Parts: sequence; C-alpha cells; structure tokens
Amino acid sequence: MLYVQWRKRRFRCGLAGLFLGIFCFFSCVLPSHGAETGLSVSAKSAALFNASDGSLLWEKNAQQTLPMASTTKIMTALLTLEQAAIEDRVVEITEEMVRVEGSSMGLRAGDRLRLSALAAGMLSTSGNDAANAAAYALDGSLPAFAQRMNARAEELGLSHTHFVTPSGLDDDAHYTTAEDLGKLACAAMQNPSFAAIVSQQSVQVTFEQPAQTRTYKNHNKLLSQYAGCIGVKTGYTEKAGRCLVSCAQRDGVRLVAVTLHAPDDWADHAAMLDYGFSLLRSVSLNDSAFACTLPVVGADRETVSITGSEGGSVVIPVDAVLQREVLLPRFLYAPLEEGQVVGCVLYRVGNTVVGQTALTASAVSSAEAPAQTFWNRISAFFAHSG
Repeated sequence: MLYVQWRKRRFRCGLAGLFLGIFCFFSCVLPSHGAETGLSVSAKSAALFNASDGSLLWEKNAQQTLPMASTTKIMTALLTLEQAAIEDRVVEITEEMVRVEGSSMGLRAGDRLRLSALAAGMLSTSGNDAANAAAYALDGSLPAFAQRMNARAEELGLSHTHFVTPSGLDDDAHYTTAEDLGKLACAAMQNPSFAAIVSQQSVQVTFEQPAQTRTYKNHNKLLSQYAGCIGVKTGYTEKAGRCLVSCAQRDGVRLVAVTLHAPDDWADHAAMLDYGFSLLRSVSLNDSAFACTLPVVGADRETVSITGSEGGSVVIPVDAVLQREVLLPRFLYAPLEEGQVVGCVLYRVGNTVVGQTALTASAVSSAEAPAQTFWNRISAFFAHSG
C-alpha cells in the first residue's frame, strides 16, 4: 500500500529561524515476518544483532559471562590492524612470542613479518603465536597488551568483558558475554582491513624473512556453507566449548550472530541468521529526483532552484512504516553558493529519525544597489545634514 499526504506546519531543520514543512508520508507494507518463530539453539548463550545500528534482535542468556576462547582474537586483531594503519611495521619473532600452546600459524624465532600479516594469521588459522607476537610487538608484554584490550572494551561499552590473554586461552578472569561479543564484532566489521580478512576462505600471508608467501585456510565453515556470510571468527577450548561469531549480509541487511558454548554452532548460526533476515529490510534514501523553487530575497532573480540528493540506505523492520518529511524555509536570502544546504528530508520510523538527505540550492548572486541620481544625492545630503 502506498499513500502520500501533504500538509503544512512550522519547523526547524538544523537551520536558524522558523521553517515551513511539507509532509510526505509513505508506507510500503510487506508481509510480516516478525512474529515469534520459536527459534531454538544449542548454545548456552547467544545473541543476534542488526549490524547497521548495533540493535539486539534476539538473545538467549546474552548477559551471562562465559569464556570466549579464540573469539578473543577479534579484539586482538582489531587493535593490531588499527596500529598497522598507522605504521605496518615488520616484527621479528622471538622465542618468547611463540612460547604458547594451541593453534598456530607456524611462526619460528627469527621470522620477520608485518603487523597486518600477524592479524591475517590470527583471524584465519587462529594462530595463538600470531596473537602473542602482536601483543609483544605492540606493548612489550602480555599483561600490558591486556590493559590495551580492556581499555578498548571500556570505550566500546563492553561492561561485562575482561581480557587476560591475546589468544583466548582459558583463564578464570578472561570472559565476556554474547551481547558484548556481538557489540565488539559490529565495531570490528567497520574496520575495512578486518572485514577484508575475515571474509576470505583462505588468505595469503607474506613473510619478509624467510622471503615467502604462505596460504592459510579460514576455520569459519559458514563462509562456504551460508549464503552471504562475510565473517567472523571461530573459537574452541575444552572449558569454553565451541564459540562462534558470524556476520552475513543480504540485500543491504547486515547481521552479526554470536554463540558461546554451542555444541551445534553451525546450525545455530544458520537458524539465527535466517531469522534475522526475515525481520529486516533495507530501504534506499534517494531524493535525487526532488526539485522545486523558493522565493529569494535580495537577489538578481525572484526564485532559486532547490534539488535533492542521495542519502545511502537504512535498515528497518519489514513491516515498519517509513515516514518522509520535506523541510524547507518559506524563502531564502541572497547570496547563495552552488550546492549550499538549505533544507533536508527526514525519514522516521515512529518518532525515531532513521536517516536524512540534504536539499541544496543553485547559486544566486545579490542584486546590485540602484545607482543614485544627482537629485537623490542632493536629497540624501540635506537629510543627513539635518
């Protein structure tokens, strides 16, 4: 169903003064898939997020603190790649760096490779040696790097998370929740380098010494098993059980799913992601076809042309009514620069603004003041003298 309603009122749109608003409401009502589906998972704890805004769509014991195994490396790799973006320096591997149990990318003392290569190794083959090497390279010790991890967790609002190791090996003080881990994954996927690595079924890592390139297979089977999967990270220890964070994208909708201690994690994530995609849709905000004119004061013409623009897209519930509100002033004052923002189009779901596009004006020059005649100047002189 599509309907359009126009009416006038006064408003503000981030511009000084009072404005005239033109409301254009429309709704595209699609079949609702938001009803209770009876979603059930094997995981002890689980959470599903709309990655575009970080909102929680579904959860099971999502605030329960649990060990996270190698999903820890989401934080370790993110911090490593952020430093690599500043300086992707070469790290020389030491005995201390590789003195760690568990999964490995096969580093040996004397190897030399860049920070970004270590991040690729820890995100693909889940190299504990790569995570340790990055920690030592960035902060000189594992406890110092853990402080960096916990500081970043606090910045991200992960209030029920505490890191001890960069790799995720078991420690009673090393824990998170499904909700916190989902928030971390949403943030990490906004880093282009991180997202590029975790989306690949295998990665090639270049070593500076010995000069060679090695290929590492990604442990995340969902990359090949689930349509639209673009990440993120697996994990396992005997204490933590099977842990998995996944990210998938379809038709502009991006989801993040988390399970902790999940015996059947692949099936859990397929069910959770399917459920998430049934709840949401992506809508393009495109007002490039918008055009109108407004009166302009003090100009070399009477009116000025106003045009719209594109504003990306928003993800909303499938059955949500998207309201469109065009906000423009009654008139404008010259001069105006080409492309100057003079209004906007707001998009709302209920009372929440979910997006907007800019409305811009064409260039307008100020009108020249009329030349004074001889008698005008005489009159002005005597008026001033009096």
